[in-house]
Amino acid sequence: MTISERRVAVTGLGAIAALGHDAASLWRALLAGECGIRPIVNIPIDRLTARTAAEVAGFDPNAHFDARRLPMLDRTSQFAVVAAHEAMRQAAPAGVGALGLDANKAGVVFGAGLGVNTIDTSYHTLYGEGSNRLHPFTVPRIMPNAPASHISIDFGLRGPSFATASACASSTHAIGLAFHMIRAGLLQFAVTGGSDASLTVGHVRAWDALRVLSPDACRPFSKDRAGLVLGEGAAVLVLEEWSHAKKRGAMIHAEIVGFGMSADAADITAPDDAGAAQAISAALADAGLQPADVQYVNAHGTGTRLNDRSETAALKRVFGDHAQRLAVSSTKSMLGHCLNAGGALEALATVLALRDDVAPPTIGYRVFDPECDLDYVPNRSRHASIDAAISNSFAFGGFNAVLAFRKAR
Repeated sequence: MTISERRVAVTGLGAIAALGHDAASLWRALLAGECGIRPIVNIPIDRLTARTAAEVAGFDPNAHFDARRLPMLDRTSQFAVVAAHEAMRQAAPAGVGALGLDANKAGVVFGAGLGVNTIDTSYHTLYGEGSNRLHPFTVPRIMPNAPASHISIDFGLRGPSFATASACASSTHAIGLAFHMIRAGLLQFAVTGGSDASLTVGHVRAWDALRVLSPDACRPFSKDRAGLVLGEGAAVLVLEEWSHAKKRGAMIHAEIVGFGMSADAADITAPDDAGAAQAISAALADAGLQPADVQYVNAHGTGTRLNDRSETAALKRVFGDHAQRLAVSSTKSMLGHCLNAGGALEALATVLALRDDVAPPTIGYRVFDPECDLDYVPNRSRHASIDAAISNSFAFGGFNAVLAFRKAR
């Protein structure tokens, strides 16, 4: 079997975010147009200017981890492991050993998950309280590969495993690389996605210093948009070589068919529509799709004036007149910008849109913007015949990553 003939299935999904502690709850809330952006409650707000975020409410780590293991896990890793277990219950209910895989070809490719809560607490202990003693597991909790490592250990995945770091494109790069590794025969089975739990006072203040945070809501593509809103959460996709998945009768949510990457090489913060268009075109070419084959786009859609305008221009560059027939939505309007986890959550939403033939909405859309003149599925989800879809991630640093999916058939 050649690389071009090797297909890749999505056989497991798991998630935790502001709208739900599992993928099914999250999807129902997205389709209902519910908003997970609310007043911040998990951290002190007296020193914050932006006081809304998409926090994961009601999460009790003690319900998922025993007292011996919990001290090893930052909140970022906790989310990752919870989402991974959900995805693996779908993909491998009897355990990885029952799948008949080569143990050396089952691995983890995950967006880098820095332990920001641990860093924040450690700095407060060291500088604020003047203590010279830090938690003995500070380094294992902070390291960016911690989520990937914990997932590998939990499921005994001994194949190639690593973390990818490209800001808010990290988990999209992870999913795309896992896909390419399966297609190339380096992996048969991959747990992939991303996690982020960086809603600390210091981190929110740092974003506020960039003057990109909205004071209230995230309104992507609406002319009255005022910026992004931070969120937290995790999403995990299990990818598997198609013929193996079919042979064992696995449930296949969708097929991942293409991945495109590019660098703007222009500006550290400002997006460039040419670079974004290059990544979209590369994903379509990798998938063997023509622009007219695509019906749905899960947009990066941060709600900043420049990003939304640039993304609209990129879609027009690639899709031409067909851009007007695309359903384009930003689930960040409901989930917030979950940074390293954002691409994974949006990929999961794209897979479910394909599976269920429905486009989730862009909520908060109120005012038409002549520079953002596509169909953004305003405020209500919409049933549609979706055979192929893409998910966009355009990160600070000018790193772009785009995934292409098709309906399972």
